[in-house]
Amino acid sequence: MNRQRALIVDDEPDIRELLEITLGRMKLDTRSARNVKEAREWLAKEPFDLCLTDMRLPDGTGLDLVQHIQQRHPQVPVAMITAYGSLDTAINALKAGAFDYLTKPVDLGRLRELVAAALRLHSNSGEGQPVDSRLLGDSPPMKALRKQILKLARSQAPVYISGESGSGKELVARLIHEQGPRGEQPFIPVNCGAIPTELMESEFFGHKKGSFTGAIEDKQGLFQAANGGTLFLDEVADLPLPMQVKLLRAIQERAVRAVGGQQELIVDVRILCATHKDLAAEVAAGRFRQDLYYRLNVIELRVPALRERREDIALLADVMLKRLAEGTGVSAARLDEQALEKLKSYRFPGNVRELENMLERAYTLCEDDRIGASDLRLADSCNPSDNGEASLAHIDNLEDYLESIERKLIMQALEETRWNRTAAAQRLGLSFRSMRYRLKKLGID
Repeated sequence: MNRQRALIVDDEPDIRELLEITLGRMKLDTRSARNVKEAREWLAKEPFDLCLTDMRLPDGTGLDLVQHIQQRHPQVPVAMITAYGSLDTAINALKAGAFDYLTKPVDLGRLRELVAAALRLHSNSGEGQPVDSRLLGDSPPMKALRKQILKLARSQAPVYISGESGSGKELVARLIHEQGPRGEQPFIPVNCGAIPTELMESEFFGHKKGSFTGAIEDKQGLFQAANGGTLFLDEVADLPLPMQVKLLRAIQERAVRAVGGQQELIVDVRILCATHKDLAAEVAAGRFRQDLYYRLNVIELRVPALRERREDIALLADVMLKRLAEGTGVSAARLDEQALEKLKSYRFPGNVRELENMLERAYTLCEDDRIGASDLRLADSCNPSDNGEASLAHIDNLEDYLESIERKLIMQALEETRWNRTAAAQRLGLSFRSMRYRLKKLGID
């Protein structure tokens, strides 16, 4: 059986020897290069399963080599070796396409973990597994999204997944995890807005028995539970500032300390995060730390809203209705032409989640396994008739009706500007003061 092969690129003989010995003990064949030129020559001559490169090289940088490998040998994962404290350099390497990074002095345990993960990735690369059938849609935005997921799955870089509520951000995070080398390890999702502030540190990092009132036993935190796998921080913008500081340190040091504990525990966790808010706007408003933002937003992946891929609605509806019929012993309901057209013209502020809830309701109301436009129960205020007028038969109270129209338009503007209130006000032709008054009046947070 052929042994896997690694390329080591470093101009320091001692570092090269250390890496050669360590990888040799892991049953890898190694080739060594002192600079970018020699590395390129080796890559042209032999196939490799992994490349380890120093950042500073006599005739260039490790980034030059990362970019060369991305262009000519994209199947080869590259890990960057950087000086201690050079976090910016490491982030630049990840953005350029590096698989992961190590800091000097090289921790051999961390090195072995990284090499094992990279080799798992390479050994799975030829299987051609499709991105899960759960990510439905043949529209151009969805085809592009699937390609991005497969690419990001080959990296250990933190990914910030942006998108509106209900668009499928957690599913995208789960697919990135499953398609990568950590796929057999835990995927731990956490809604940051659902954890009480006073329990947040304990939830993330764990606690020791007796560390506070009610701590009757040791408890494992989310970081420890995700060790070796992926931690998905949903609604990360909802983290309070004091917790943001502690999260930043945990990510930078790759270590956590339980509440009441004396020692730090090294953790190997990939961080994926998401929010429906505009994280850059949250930074500008002083509600989110800029240094944490740059640490989490190494790569941004945007999930398209359902209204940006209306051509997928028919397929999504068909699959959802078949899923609803499973186990009932009856055939799946079908949308008639008018119902489908009504769905395609609806804006779906709640995206795929709203479509699923809407079809579930319609499924229970329809007759003869046929869903008509009336079964969808879409308010006329959301889908006005072609001439832009609402039927008076559906208006019980003019003030309530006008308020519902105002709420719809404001929500639409907020969704389209990713909840940037200033931008939404400009889009509606309102002053910020007027916008703030309307939000308060309508109870929109």
